[in-house]
Amino acid sequence: MKNLNNLVKQAQKMQAEMAKIQEEMANREIEATAGGGMVTVVANGKQEILRIKIDPEVVNKDDVEMLQDLVIAGVNEALRKSKEMMEEELKKVAGGLAFKIPGF
Repeated sequence: MKNLNNLVKQAQKMQAEMAKIQEEMANREIEATAGGGMVTVVANGKQEILRIKIDPEVVNKDDVEMLQDLVIAGVNEALRKSKEMMEEELKKVAGGLAFKIPGF
C-alpha cells in the first residue's frame, strides 16, 4: 500500500510539473520561415500563431496562390516546431516515458 501511495504522489507531482510547463509554453516563442524568409511566422508553445510577417516583395496580385502557399508552409512549420518544443519539455518531466498528451 505504501508503494501505491508513493506512486500516486509521484503522479500528482508530475501532473503539477506538466501543468506548469504548459503555462510556461504560452510565453515561449518560436519562429519559422518559408520562401527563403519571405514569410515569417511566430508561434508560442501552445501552438498559437502570434505574428505573421510577409516581405512586400512576395506580394503579387497576379500570383496570390504562391503567397497563400508560403503562408501555409510557414504556419505549418511554426506549429511543428511549437509541438516539438512542448514535447521536449514534457519529456524532461516524464523522465523519457512515452506518452501522448491530448491536444499536443
